[in-house]
Amino acid sequence: MTSEINTIAVLGGGTMGCGIAGLCAQNDRKVLILDVSLEAAKKSLERITNGRPPAVDDPEKAENISLGTFSDDLEKIADYDWICEAVIEDLETKRTLLRRVEDLRKDGSVVSTNTSGIPLKDITQGMPERLLRDIAVTHFFNPVKIMRLMELVGGAQTDPEVTQRLAAFCGGVLGKGVVYANDTVNFIGNRIGCFWMLMGLHQAGKALEEGLSMETVDALMSKPVGLPPTGLYGLIDLIGLDVMDLVGKNLAINLPAGDMGVDFTAFPAPVQALLERGQLGRKTGGGFYRMVKHDDGSKTMETYDLKSSDWRQSEKVELDEAHATIEGLFLDDGEGRFAWAMTSSVLSYAADLVGDIAADIVNIDRAMRWGFAWQKGPFEMIDALGADRMAKRLKEEGRHIPKMLQVLADAGATTFYKNDGSEYLGLDGAYHPTPAE
Repeated sequence: MTSEINTIAVLGGGTMGCGIAGLCAQNDRKVLILDVSLEAAKKSLERITNGRPPAVDDPEKAENISLGTFSDDLEKIADYDWICEAVIEDLETKRTLLRRVEDLRKDGSVVSTNTSGIPLKDITQGMPERLLRDIAVTHFFNPVKIMRLMELVGGAQTDPEVTQRLAAFCGGVLGKGVVYANDTVNFIGNRIGCFWMLMGLHQAGKALEEGLSMETVDALMSKPVGLPPTGLYGLIDLIGLDVMDLVGKNLAINLPAGDMGVDFTAFPAPVQALLERGQLGRKTGGGFYRMVKHDDGSKTMETYDLKSSDWRQSEKVELDEAHATIEGLFLDDGEGRFAWAMTSSVLSYAADLVGDIAADIVNIDRAMRWGFAWQKGPFEMIDALGADRMAKRLKEEGRHIPKMLQVLADAGATTFYKNDGSEYLGLDGAYHPTPAE
């Protein structure tokens, strides 16, 4: 098997396919885009060159891209080193296409499926041995050009050389931050990130009943804990309630029994009402928030108050000094209790999944930093909070002590990282050199 990837066939010219094809073309690789029709493929090329933003920095790099259709040109994949399937997120559609791919591709080519959460074992069930050896998941985060994270997932029979080739190309040539995920539902970033959002809607609902405003919820779930300024409600508005609903339904089917996320796969009633009304977020002009334009040209931000079930003018929240840092989690007031409930839950969730969704804490921390723009990954955040302090409070509340906190305690250690992050604690209770980013 040759190690270099010089030619890439991208199957599917949607948002992800355009992003991947554009990035490869920008880096002087020959790219073939196949779609359902030549018209669709041409529209993909138009988005690559003239989108907002375009998928290539230099318009002339689009000359590296050729076009075709699944019906007339699929046999051309025999000339390509990497075949990247990027069609819609539908299991049977992917399986049908990959069966055709396997009959046509050359020996030594690698195949990947771009999916945000369908396990590789489901996509490849019953497939020929050659494909099982040569296929992996390459989950690029959207927009591909901007987001650093790419989750790489090998299957039980994937040849290690395949993941090595893809990691070398996607990391070394395309400049992605490659993390290695296990073949589980939603992989790393979306498993933890979607738990945070779905669980958060329930925790925030309790906080609203106790007198916190939605704007305060978002303020607490941003800078104080090192998360993006969108907060909780703002992030879900960006993603869309319809997307989050599909995520929840998928998790309800695929999460293992006993997983902390099982209790949060359905929306709280007030949020479900928004979904049923089609009030999905930015894509529909408003979800939890909306921007109202006035006749005089001015604009006003409004909040859909989940308690009153009506729109009102948004509040500008300035947190006081006590709540403006991660120390606010330990304050015994409404803001502190909410921030602690949210943050301790997601950190506990991540600490229980080491070994299941990824081999180590490093891949989990990098996935959350690179894919969700967290300033610190979960284990870096626990180090900042104090692992002993967190474990003590969990015990006081009668809550479960998650796996990695127990490993840390059994090792007689106090932090997951030491020596300025150059070493990390493994599941075996020993410290190991941290791989270079």
